[in-house]
Amino acid sequence: MQNRKLKTELRLINMENVAVEQVEWLLYPFIPYGKVIIIQGDPGEGKTTMVLQLIAKLTKGEPVLPVMDGEEEPVEQAGEPVNVIYQTAKDGLVDTIKPRLLAAGADCSKVLVIDDSEQSLTMLDERLE
Repeated sequence: MQNRKLKTELRLINMENVAVEQVEWLLYPFIPYGKVIIIQGDPGEGKTTMVLQLIAKLTKGEPVLPVMDGEEEPVEQAGEPVNVIYQTAKDGLVDTIKPRLLAAGADCSKVLVIDDSEQSLTMLDERLE
């Protein structure tokens, strides 16, 4: 069997024709609202713990960043509780994710996970749209 390259037409976008949109940030300049983000790092660095703590605050409408020493008010104001779609490739929902969400005080009714039990999820998956 030969390796065959897919022949696709090269399409170019002229930046002159691209409209600029303002980005709304959850945590500037790292986490924008309404975008797919990937948290990557070595095992044991606290990625899951950090994300689930953020999710807990978002589902309760609390400010994401705490009040720092010397500040009278949070950097951001509390907002409306929001729904969050969380996806994991390695941690079990029943033994890791839900217990950690509960420990963080999340409103689990606002946390959604894409069911990939019958079809694996990839970054090219239309379900992400």
